[in-house]
Amino acid sequence: MMGKVSLVGAGSGDPELLTLRAYRLITQAQAVVYDHLVGDEVIALIPAGARRVYAGKESGRHALPQEEINQLLVDLAGEGLDVVRLKGGDPFIFGRGGEEMEALEAAGVPFEIVPGVTTASAVGAYTGVPLTHRAHACSLILTTGHLKDGTLDLDWQVLARERQTLVVYMGLAALPQVCAELIAHGLPAETPGMVVQSATTRRQRSVAAPLAELAGKVAEAGLRSPALIVIGAVAGGYSAQREAALLAARFATVDAGKTAKTAPAKRLAPRLRTAVAA
Repeated sequence: MMGKVSLVGAGSGDPELLTLRAYRLITQAQAVVYDHLVGDEVIALIPAGARRVYAGKESGRHALPQEEINQLLVDLAGEGLDVVRLKGGDPFIFGRGGEEMEALEAAGVPFEIVPGVTTASAVGAYTGVPLTHRAHACSLILTTGHLKDGTLDLDWQVLARERQTLVVYMGLAALPQVCAELIAHGLPAETPGMVVQSATTRRQRSVAAPLAELAGKVAEAGLRSPALIVIGAVAGGYSAQREAALLAARFATVDAGKTAKTAPAKRLAPRLRTAVAA
């Protein structure tokens, strides 16, 4: 009997950003193929008896090539297993979910897609910087700073327009080139920008600076991947004090309810079970 594959978005890092559907599927899975950016508290929700396969991708280091991941999903489903392909963020926003869906479809494997909170929207919420604003940005562009062929051959003319917010995924290593290209194609050097590391986690750190200074400031601060780049007038409203208050409020609720002897999965599961029941 053929199993089923669920392409599931785990959100941007905070385990409480999981959808209820994602929680149900993870806790009932017979096999889970998971990525590098899926947090430990989410991994801890996987049943003890489920088969686990790490398929993480870091810059220059891939545990499995994408073609092998595609075939692995097909093979696991062929064994009759209910499989969760667990991804950080959203499967269809720079998550290669489209490629995996096509492979499953071609092999006749039943599948579903469960959206997750993509990092762009999460960054806005956890820094207090809205990605759209009637006074500053009437459009939003999501792009990648790391193309499949290793180049950065983007449509800079479109990306350098004013009155829009540009969000660059996986672009930290290319930040100097991104800033230089945008300025060269007409975006003012004083355009606000910000880079956010490890969004929605306790390791979240942000640096804000004008476009011409952003790469240097980020290098000085020592920010590392995973990080998201936000460029546009909305970033000019960034406040370190506001971000600190938002993070303090968020994690205070977690700290108030946990004890030193409580495992992550046991802390998280009751809250999600209550939400599911409601």
